[in-house]
Amino acid sequence: MDNGASSYRRFLDGDDKGLAEIVRDYSDGLTLYLNGIVNNISVAEELMEETFFKIITRKPRFKAKYSFKTWLYTIGRNVAIDYIRHNSKRLNTPFDDIENTLQDEYDLEKLYIIEERRIIVHRALKKLNAEYRQVLWLLYFEGLSNAETAIVMKKNARQMKNLVYRAKNALKSELNKEGFVYEEL
Repeated sequence: MDNGASSYRRFLDGDDKGLAEIVRDYSDGLTLYLNGIVNNISVAEELMEETFFKIITRKPRFKAKYSFKTWLYTIGRNVAIDYIRHNSKRLNTPFDDIENTLQDEYDLEKLYIIEERRIIVHRALKKLNAEYRQVLWLLYFEGLSNAETAIVMKKNARQMKNLVYRAKNALKSELNKEGFVYEEL
């Protein structure tokens, strides 16, 4: 039984300090999680309070099948979904549209991160010697094959293989200097 579960058990047995420990340990994380759903920190704080209010008033049974945090966040998620459904009726916006809007915002954030990575890569490319920059540009930005790039750069297959290897290592070195985290080059 994790700490949250033991604190909740103490609360159910009449010890209010158990509830205080739960609120202290989980309120910030729960608020941030709920903010990710409703995209409004003020509303997220209200939903966090409502989640704890449900625990206090209804005293739902905790099943140790999952961690206490998972159980608490599930209750919080349900509270947030109820809030969105209730407000979507008032705003005449279907729940699916709100869910799609949240997905669109997530996609925009991903696109922004991808664009920021491209900028960093372009900056690092500018620091490489011309031949390295050219081979990487042709391969990765223009989408040419190694054979096609070899023809453009007037290199044989072995020279091309060595050039690509050295260019990738040089780019990785430049990216590491900037603290760039890359999946694979």
